[in-house]
Amino acid sequence: MQPLVGLDAAFLSLETPTTPMHVGVALLLDPPEGTRSLFSSSTRYAQIRRIIEQRLHLIAPLRQRALRVPLGLHHPVWVDDPDFDLDDHLTRASLPSPGRRPELDAYVASIMSRPLDPDRPLWEMHVVEGLEDDRIALVAKVHHAVLDGVGGASVLAAFLDVTPRSRVVGLPPEWDPAPLPSQAQLLRHAATSLARQPGETLSTLQAGVETVADLGLHNRELSGRGERPPPAFFAAPRTSFNGAVSNRKRYATVSVPLEDVKLVRRVFEATVNDVILAIVSGGLRRLLEDRGEEVERSLVAMVPVSTRSEEQADGLGNQISGMLVSLASDIDDPVQRLDAISESAGVAKEQEKLHRGRLLGDLAQIAVPAVVSRMARAVAGARLFDKVRPPFNVTVSSVRVPDVALFCAGSRVVAMYPVGPMAEGIGVNVTSFSYLDRVHFGLLACRRLIPELDELATHFDDALGELVACALDAEGAIA
Repeated sequence: MQPLVGLDAAFLSLETPTTPMHVGVALLLDPPEGTRSLFSSSTRYAQIRRIIEQRLHLIAPLRQRALRVPLGLHHPVWVDDPDFDLDDHLTRASLPSPGRRPELDAYVASIMSRPLDPDRPLWEMHVVEGLEDDRIALVAKVHHAVLDGVGGASVLAAFLDVTPRSRVVGLPPEWDPAPLPSQAQLLRHAATSLARQPGETLSTLQAGVETVADLGLHNRELSGRGERPPPAFFAAPRTSFNGAVSNRKRYATVSVPLEDVKLVRRVFEATVNDVILAIVSGGLRRLLEDRGEEVERSLVAMVPVSTRSEEQADGLGNQISGMLVSLASDIDDPVQRLDAISESAGVAKEQEKLHRGRLLGDLAQIAVPAVVSRMARAVAGARLFDKVRPPFNVTVSSVRVPDVALFCAGSRVVAMYPVGPMAEGIGVNVTSFSYLDRVHFGLLACRRLIPELDELATHFDDALGELVACALDAEGAIA
């Protein structure tokens, strides 16, 4: 038995029927070069299935269950699943005609709305046929307890290749899992762990108090320098897209040229992440304008931050922190808005370095799963965020994948559209993957709060276009 720790366990405890805590990605695959009419859909499915079957052993959690301790007294444990069967996790599907991106987005929304089966390893993949241009899609869905964004890239790497020819993987060791532990064994494990809990709790709380004091001192120093501290939790404005979320989701995608993002970054001396935040800010401003809605202050984004060292780059589990960044949505000028976002992100990064993500992970480690789970369900059941301010307005995550062409079973990956998890009270999650010459955005939203999600995706494209026009004007003025 290998216990789940920190945030890995928290993502299981925080899951509710309306906020399943899984992440995903939809890969668009071209047919193998020169074989568009030679390989049937069945053949391509069989090739992908064989790749997955041959490489499953490279990612141990894909054959493990998260077994919960009775009464939720302590964190769940990872155990090998003696009943593991690949066919329980791999599905073949076909899109309705015409098989374009809207049909694929609708399919992704349907599978992301459903929680994973807790009595099996926490993942599934869908091979989706019927796309235009003889393409297929591979949609992967994995629980956040298994991995974060960087870990997700490692999992993808296990099943992908850098050439059309699939690499040879060594034969897996014989799969001989032990029987599942009994309830008594799980309780003994929990009792042993809880015996050490008082000391861990005291040291964690002490470290937490010191961290909060350090952050307060740091914010006073910022104010003394005339800089604005990062936004605080629950300081975000109330909006029509923040509220109690439902289990009915919508998904939309948009792809923009990476060259345009880099142009804006270079001309206005920002970072790629700053530009992505500015795109999100511009898109949400347009959404609010379409609704005739005014908010009293700037929108606030939660931006996950990896805390992995170089040595931990290929590890799984969650090694993340988060920072709150003002989206400067109350500023009309797009360049001034980008500058304000860059400043807010820079200050937030300074603050994040003070605690390096330890506070969230340490608090999650000492939390009792039964208590956390009941609180999460009570908040959802009471529809609390229909009545109070949200902790922030939107989650915005950005992940870089290898800057080389990738292949799956000989098929070139032409696009990667990510799917992030939704939090209670936050109507939309925006996640982006930078792959080759494009930035691919995936937007997952509550259908009740943002029924016009396709329009929001279009607004993202428009927001980048506005920034590109400003960058070209600025370059022309310099010349």
